[in-house]
Parts: sequence; structure tokens; C-alpha cells
Amino acid sequence: MSGLSWGILGTGSIAQAFARAVAKSNSGTLSRVGSRASDTAQAFVEKLQADKNADVAAGAKDFAPSGDYEALLADPAVDAIYVATPHTSHAQWAIRAAQAGKHVLVEKPAALNHADTMAMVEAAREAGVFFMEAFMFRLAPQTRKLVEMIEGGEIGRVRTIEASFGFHAPFNASSRLFANELGGGGLMDVGLYPVSVARLVAGANDKQGFADPINVAGSARLGETGVDEWAAALLTFDNDVIAQLSTAVSAWLPNDVNIYGETGSLHIASPWHAAGVEGGSSAIELRRFGKDTQTIDVPQDKWLYEIEADHVAECVAKGLTESPLVSIADTLGNMRTLDQWRDSARFRFNAESNKKAWPTASRLPLAVSDAARMQTRTIEGVAKPVSALIMGCDNQTAMPHASVQFDDFYMQGGNCFDTAHLYGDGIMEKLLGVWMEDRGVRDDLVLICKGAHTPDCRPDAVRPQLEESLERLRTDRADIYFLHRDDTSVPIGEWVDLLNELKDEGKISVFGGSNWSKERMAEANAYAAANGKQGFGVLSNNFSLARMNNPIWPGVAACSDDDYRTWLEETGTALFSWSSQARGFFTDRAGPDIKTDHDLVYAFYSDDNFERRRRAYELAEKKNVHPMTVALAYVLTQKMPTCALVGPRTLAELRTSLAVFDLSLTPDEVAWLDLRG
Repeated sequence: MSGLSWGILGTGSIAQAFARAVAKSNSGTLSRVGSRASDTAQAFVEKLQADKNADVAAGAKDFAPSGDYEALLADPAVDAIYVATPHTSHAQWAIRAAQAGKHVLVEKPAALNHADTMAMVEAAREAGVFFMEAFMFRLAPQTRKLVEMIEGGEIGRVRTIEASFGFHAPFNASSRLFANELGGGGLMDVGLYPVSVARLVAGANDKQGFADPINVAGSARLGETGVDEWAAALLTFDNDVIAQLSTAVSAWLPNDVNIYGETGSLHIASPWHAAGVEGGSSAIELRRFGKDTQTIDVPQDKWLYEIEADHVAECVAKGLTESPLVSIADTLGNMRTLDQWRDSARFRFNAESNKKAWPTASRLPLAVSDAARMQTRTIEGVAKPVSALIMGCDNQTAMPHASVQFDDFYMQGGNCFDTAHLYGDGIMEKLLGVWMEDRGVRDDLVLICKGAHTPDCRPDAVRPQLEESLERLRTDRADIYFLHRDDTSVPIGEWVDLLNELKDEGKISVFGGSNWSKERMAEANAYAAANGKQGFGVLSNNFSLARMNNPIWPGVAACSDDDYRTWLEETGTALFSWSSQARGFFTDRAGPDIKTDHDLVYAFYSDDNFERRRRAYELAEKKNVHPMTVALAYVLTQKMPTCALVGPRTLAELRTSLAVFDLSLTPDEVAWLDLRG
């Protein structure tokens, strides 16, 4: 095993425990510790060098202090960074460490929420460095033995889990345990342990690394600082496992784990620190009906944090960028579950308010990345080039999630955002408005607004809806405006006259129809030409490689047929395609025998679409890309200007879409995919 040179970022007690373990280990060396104050860093080093354990003292002999985090990250002698600051700043320094080319071990919890954790993960993936959340109990021999027993069926199928971790600490409003601004409370300090073990055991029940719950029902008692002083939750998994969890910083809890199965139960009296920080032996009790309790002793010959340091060094030596025992997906799932627990308990930290933007995850100013590869389209009447991918603002309901998603899209070169008066009763528009104002990027963006959705698809509803949307968005104009639906009983002139009035007032620039027929689009433009007015220059209908056989929602329309496509090509009308990837039709969610998604079946299942899907898979294998990427490339490789609306829920989903810019299709390939060649 090759040695790993460690930098320690932070000087708290957990940093001291990890540094002692590295100093004792044979897999790594202590290189440098960073603190915001040089005297704190010096004291940290001196304490290690005077450690009563001779191996630790010897291992810290060449340890160097630094009163500057940036100097630590810039040190070429440092291979890996252990981030041990308060978790409210984990994302900032984990991202900066990855950008500096360092491997990253970040203390638990990985961040304050799932959104920041996504940003950390993507930074590590982009840099190609190792990333792991420092969940030391997951690496302990006792935990590995527990997984082995569950997978081996020692108690049959697991039915229920009981796990708790809590203690009573004297109240101190400014301490990290109770301070809102430091992400205090039981959940983020110790509640993540019961969540982690429940997900681990539920996964082991099916010989999987972990499982994510399908339902989280949480409750919490919030104290005077607004953090959870004690809390409980019920987690339900799709394999019928139910977990009862509890945590506290103001109540003594059993701090153990009980797992009940078909034929017996397991009890772990010391699940979180196993045999102890400096090793020894721990035990798992196996109980079966009618039999004596069996105690399984589990030796631990290394220090707990030494196991962690060795594991990281081993992974790095093997060229891995994540741990097989504490994977990135596992960490993201744990953070998502903690968010769900807090959401269920109606608990957010003050900094997560929807009324102010969540800061950039790196805490650096927002800027387009030098590596951005987003393509753009020129749309007549729009002052700036429009990104080929458009961020759909229809799923972001909390400021941290919205800010992280919007930041990343912007950094990848995305500049066009799609909103609608209807979405989320306005919450998405409000979040985007706060974000634009905070980041100061409104003039860099192309903003799409939509109104006149059924049952308010009438001319008199458009102005008040648009004005309310603009107020929510904290801007005075929309660059592109779509009528969300059409009511063919409304004379076309009323629509065209109204939209021209709004254009002349400076409230909108380019406008068009969403879910409009070719005939009505043509009628609108004929009326506009005859009356010296601006016509419909853009369209937002469904357009994908898989043709929509039936409308997903009432009143929606596609434009994939030959007549509509020819009209778009001849007129040069720009198409903003929604559901451009056909709702997952080009993933393993679809197939002739897979009919769990009724909307997907109703809209896209047909023999010709399955042949298109087969061809997409064939071409994807040939070009070494995902079939979804092929389907998206088809949409963006059309004769008319085409942009694709995407609604990524995660940064990983956005990366999947961005892969389209690494793929080019020939005209023959486009025709073949669509059964034309």
C-alpha cells in the first residue's frame, strides 16, 4: 500500500482523533494542518508531537502548522485533505480541495443538506479525485460482521429496526450543538448514525450496499434556537423493512441498535464506536426463539480512525474515486433522508430560508466554468444567444436545492430558464427571482415565462398573470413569453393584439404558443402580417425521438409529425421542446413488459417507438454513450433552431444531459433513428 500524505483542515477534537490515527498508521503521513489562526495550528501540532503514544508522537514529527486554509490546499506535498471544519462549511472546503486536485475525506455529516452534498460530489467527479464521507463506524469490523450476518440470513428476512443515538448536553445557545447558524441539533450531530445503519441493514436484507426509504415520517422538538433537541422518525423501505429511529442532544437515549427478523434478532450495544477509538473487542448478540443468546465477539486490532485512514489510502492506491463501503450514492442517500426527516418535521435552518439565496457551494462568486461546453442557438428577436439546454423551473421547492441547481447550470454555460405562472403556485418563480437578484445575473439570462393555462386560458388572464410572474421573478420583462395553452374559441386576433401590446410596453420580447397546433400558429402569423404586427416566433410543444401517441396531460400537443416539422423548417420557427427525452422512455424504466409508469405507457408505448428505442440503444452502444444522450442529440440535431427543456432533479441528471455536447449525429443517423432510413 503506497503512503498518502494528509492535510488536516480544521483543528477540533474530531480532527485531533483522525490526525492521531494517521500518525499511528502505516498507510499515511501527516503533512500539514490548516487553521484560521497560526497559534491554533501550532498548538494542534505540538499536542500531537507530545502524545503519550510513541507511534503518534513519532508520526507527527514532521507535521507542519499553517494559519491559512488556502496555503494548505496549495501545498504540493499534500495528497489528501481531511475536512473537519463545522459542517456548515464542509461544502466550501471540500469543493476547494477537489479543485486543488486533492483527494477528499469530509467529516460527517457531509454537508448541511443534500443540495450542497451534490455540489461537493460533482466537484470531486469533475476533478477526478477520491471523495468519501468520514463515517468511521461503517468501516468497523463490527459493522462489516453485522452486514455479513444479515446477508447470510442469520435472523431470516429483516422486519423492523430500532436505532437511537442521543445524549443530554447542557444548553448553550452559542455552542455547535445548539447554534442554528452552525447547523446544530441532534439530527446533524448524531441522528445521521441511526439513519445510516437503518439504510445499511435494509440494503443488506437484499444483499445491496444500502437502501433508500420510500417514506420518511419525522417529528422533532425544536428548542429556543430553532434546532431539534430531540427527534424521532419512522422509515419505510420498499422491501417492507420499517425502521424506528430517535436522536437527541437534550435526552439520554439507549444508543444501541436492535434488528428484528423472521427467526431471531440482533442486538448491538455499542454500534457507533464499536470496540472503541483505540480498538479492542466488541460484540453482537444473536437471539433466536427457544435458544440461548449467542454472543459473537468481533476483534478490532486497529484504532477506529486508523481503519478509516487506511481504507482511504487503499482506495486511492487502487485508483478508485469512491469507497465501495461508503459510496457516493450512499452518502447522497443519507443526506436526502436527513432532509426528508427535517421536511417532515417542518424544520429548516434559518440560512435555508426561501426568502434569501443559498450561497454558492464553494462560497466563490458565480462564474461560467472554463470547461463549459454548452451550445447556443440564435433566436430572432432575442438579444443574446440562447443555451441549447433550458433549465425547467418546475421541481425546485427549497432555496438550497434551487440555488445549487441554478448555479451549476449557469456554470455549465446555461443561460435560459423556463418558468410558468402555474408551477408550484409560484414558488419556483419566487426562488428563481431571489437567486437572480442575489447573484446579479438577470442581464446574462434569457427568461421564459408562460401563462394562460387551462382553466384560465383567456386573454383577460394573461396580463395579470404575467405581471404577477414578473413581480415574483423580481424583473420587469420576460425575454420569451408563451401562451401555455390555446383556446380555439378565442379569435386569433385577440391573442396577437394582446401580446403585441405587452411587447410594446417592454414586458415581453419574443412570444409564441405552447401546445399550439400548426394551423393556429400559421393563422396567428397570417393575422400579424396582415396587420403590421409581430407574429408568433417561437413554439414550445412536445418533440422527441419517441413520438407522443396520446397527450400526457389534457391540452398538450406534439409537433413531431411530418407536416408540422416541415412548417417549422420552412418558417424557421424556433422550437423549445418539452419532454424531449420522452419521460425516461430511453432508460430501463421502459420496455414492452414494463408497465409500472402508466403515463409513460399511455403516451409513448407503440411498436414504432420501441423500434426507435432499439435503434437508439444500438447507436448508443456503438458510440459508447447512454441511449438518453442519443435521444437528446436527435432533438438538438434538427434543421429548425431547437432547444430542449430539461428538468434535472439532481446535478448528476444535468451531467447526463450535458453529455449530448460530446456527441454528434450525421443526417443519415438522424433519419435512421426516426425510421426514415
